Amino acid sequence: MRMKTLATAAFASLLALGSAAQADGPNKLLTILTAPEPQTQLMAMVLTMNAMAAGAEAEILLCGPAADIALKDAPASATAGQAPKGASPQGLMKMMMAKSGTKVQVCAIYLPGKGAAASILIDGVTAAKPGVMGAAVVAEDTTVMSF
Repeated sequence: MRMKTLATAAFASLLALGSAAQADGPNKLLTILTAPEPQTQLMAMVLTMNAMAAGAEAEILLCGPAADIALKDAPASATAGQAPKGASPQGLMKMMMAKSGTKVQVCAIYLPGKGAAASILIDGVTAAKPGVMGAAVVAEDTTVMSF
């Protein structure tokens, strides 16, 4: 019986050490947003913001129709307030960028696909580099949340 107790205690100690090692660095979150629906876009921003409040270090990648929320001249769907709190996808994204330096990027093919220059994007948003983004997607310490 005593041997079983010692084995259980040793196993619990190993689990605790593993958890402590994982907890040393910040949790990293990569939110990939492609959905065109304003409600989905807003929810992606809400969940990213709440993950950051819980300790995550977040980065956002916008592709396809969702990248339009990064435009200086964004569609009304990206800037209009939604129930229940009147927040907009672009508004929450800008707030995260301003308050915590959240890195926001558009897919590398977004601007060429529009035939446009980076000057159409809000300040602070850049085009992603595929190699860097690919490495971030598969990094062991990163959680990918995709909408």
